[in-house]
Amino acid sequence: MMDTLTKTERSERMRRIRGRDTAPEWVVRRLVHAMGYRYRLHVRDLPGKPDLVFRGRRCVIFVHGCFWHRHDCHLGRLPKSNLQFWLPKFEANKERDARTLSALDALGWRVLTVWECELVDKEKIRKKIMEFLEGTGR
Repeated sequence: MMDTLTKTERSERMRRIRGRDTAPEWVVRRLVHAMGYRYRLHVRDLPGKPDLVFRGRRCVIFVHGCFWHRHDCHLGRLPKSNLQFWLPKFEANKERDARTLSALDALGWRVLTVWECELVDKEKIRKKIMEFLEGTGR
């Protein structure tokens, strides 16, 4: 289906993709809230504007889409066309993510990245988040 889209149609479709308040982010928010934790969203004074911020614990959680952040899973596959555009974009995303993690670490923040593909097993991700927030996991 994507192969039959015109450049304008594809551009419109890509324009609708959001950088925050995504479906995977909402899944994590609801899960964390149900666990009894409270957090702030997209705090601008922290590098990378993390998705969930737990100031008292000095912890942040990023919810990454596997496609956009190049996770090594079935959702992180490369597009079939226009690779001269996509490859530099993905590389820049990975470099920006690395800089953000490094900056947060230098400021004394602990960081957890939750990948979109991990959300299929809610109990496993709940345990991972709990261990992270309680300081027993990273």
